[in-house]
Amino acid sequence: MASAILFTLGTRGSPLALAQALETRRRLAAAHGWDEARVAIAVIRTSGDLIQDRPLAEAGGKGLFTKEIDSALLDGRVDFAVHSAKDLPTALPDGVALAGFLPREDPRDALVSALADSIAGLPHGARLGAASLRRRAQALRLRPDLRVELLRGNVETRLNKAESGAIDATLLAMAGLKRLGLVHRARAALAIEAFLPAVGQGAIAFSARRGDARTREALAAIGDAETATALAAERAYLAVLDGSCRTPIAGHARLEDGRLVLRGQVLRADGSESFEARLAGPPADAARLGADAGRDLLGRLPPGVLAVDRAQ
Repeated sequence: MASAILFTLGTRGSPLALAQALETRRRLAAAHGWDEARVAIAVIRTSGDLIQDRPLAEAGGKGLFTKEIDSALLDGRVDFAVHSAKDLPTALPDGVALAGFLPREDPRDALVSALADSIAGLPHGARLGAASLRRRAQALRLRPDLRVELLRGNVETRLNKAESGAIDATLLAMAGLKRLGLVHRARAALAIEAFLPAVGQGAIAFSARRGDARTREALAAIGDAETATALAAERAYLAVLDGSCRTPIAGHARLEDGRLVLRGQVLRADGSESFEARLAGPPADAARLGADAGRDLLGRLPPGVLAVDRAQ
């Protein structure tokens, strides 16, 4: 006789989202000594999955990957949800709370190309496919001659287009390639110092209903404290900047010799200017550190850099 379902996990249906859901289920079952089948997986199609013909910034931003999953959580169809942390809006809906993060995977970006193993090595005027405004701006900052084109779709679709010559190069998260067993298809990993990742990149987050103590206690067994500390700083930094998909914003925090070091970057969309902040402090002050970094940048940005965000 089959064991009763203990929890239902909500997730998007892309291969990467499912890989992340399966990893979360595997860790949760192992932590509690359950059969994995006792955690059901419910695939939920989101608005972000349906929109493939334009940048998410033009369609509504990050919430397009979470809105339908949040609805399923709030109405009780799922008990918790698994997300790529970088897809989470800084403000969650009333009644939804972050319940933890798995240990962070490689946060770097990867270059995929049949022509070069570095951005500098791409031919003059090469076509770079990307959907992320951050990646587009950072690439143009290094190579203003690049022709940047919109490239949406799942990881395999983007890999195939870059490898077949449909475009000359694309940028993907190393974490996603590793989780899908596809890291061998990256030509190079881009150093964090030169190509700062998105806030939350490499981390798997889980959310639950705010008042659901049973689910949140179960998830606490697999939460990683170091990742939670880094993400507390990164998300507080992003919240101060009112960050969305409409402005190129990067940020990354990590523990170094017992201190939390946060670096943040805001760019003009065309890569012509970038503005950076770097702060360090005690890990216990992660959220304050992130907010301070955001305020520091906010006070130095020229008029207009965040104007589109502020107008929304």
